[in-house]
Amino acid sequence: MTHAYRAPRFPLATLLFPFLVAFLTLASLPAQARDLSEQTIRAFVDTMKAAEDLEPDFEALGDELAADGESGMPDFAHIFSDTLARMEGQPAYLRLEDIAREHGFSDLEDWSNTGDRIYNAWMAIELEQQNPDAQQEITSALVEIENSPHLTEAQKAQMRAMMENAMNAMESAKDAPREDIEAVRPHLDILRFFSQSQ
Repeated sequence: MTHAYRAPRFPLATLLFPFLVAFLTLASLPAQARDLSEQTIRAFVDTMKAAEDLEPDFEALGDELAADGESGMPDFAHIFSDTLARMEGQPAYLRLEDIAREHGFSDLEDWSNTGDRIYNAWMAIELEQQNPDAQQEITSALVEIENSPHLTEAQKAQMRAMMENAMNAMESAKDAPREDIEAVRPHLDILRFFSQSQ
C-alpha cells in the first residue's frame, strides 16, 4: 500500500497531529475576517516557534486527556481550533494565548482559526503537487482493512473512522478558498523548513 503525503510536524505535534502520521488530511474553511497576508502567515509561524517551550506541557496534557478518555479524534477540517478548544482554561492554553497576542492575534481562537486555514491551504497545495491520488489510496486501504484477518473489529473500527474522516476532509477540499491557497503558496519553503526542523 502506498501512503499519502506525510503530514508536517509542528511543535505541540503530539497533541495536534496524533492521527496524521499515515495519511494526508486537508479541508476548506469558510472565509474569515483576517486576511492571510504575508504578515499574518509569518506571525502564525513565529507564534509556533515561540511556543516551543510549551511542548512538554501540551504533551502532558494530551496524556491526561487520553487517560481520561477525552482525547478523541480531532476534526481534521479544523485541526488547530478543534484540538485547542478541548484545552480551554488549562495553564498551557492560557500561556499559548499570551504568546499569540504578543504576535498580533486577538486571542487564541483567532490564532487557531488562522492556523486551520494555513494548514488546510498548505495541504491542498501538497496534495496537488505530490499526491493527487491520495483519496484513491485511502479507499484502497479501507478495502484492505476490511479484508484483513489480522485486525480485531475494534482496530478496524478505529482505522476506518480515521480514514473516513480524512476522506471527508479531502472531499471538502474541492471548495477550498483559492485566495487562501494562493496566499500560502509563496510561503511553502518557510512552512516546510519549520516543520522539518521539529
